[in-house]
Amino acid sequence: MSSRKARFYCTFCRRDDRQVEKLIGGPGVYICDACVAACNGILEGGRPPDFAGFQTLDDDALLATLRPSLTVVEQVRELLQQHVDLLRSRGVSWERIGQALGTSRQAAWERFS
Repeated sequence: MSSRKARFYCTFCRRDDRQVEKLIGGPGVYICDACVAACNGILEGGRPPDFAGFQTLDDDALLATLRPSLTVVEQVRELLQQHVDLLRSRGVSWERIGQALGTSRQAAWERFS
């Protein structure tokens, strides 16, 4: 059994919890102190920081984004499963869940049961 602590990543900049001073968690998302500061600047009338796009990253930098991205996807997937489980425990039908997800009852059942 590993004693390693699970890594959490800022949903916006993808820096992990060792690279930032603070990381604030919400339902399936995280935001670091640097991104909060950027958001505060935007709310005060500033411009958002420029982002040249992922196509400008070299192979190593782009490869470094994969694990944080996968972690975020898995965290959101887990949150979605929790929502479906809660709805089912309340007696909500697969039909209604499928409609809310934009899929069929059968597809919702196959994915989340």
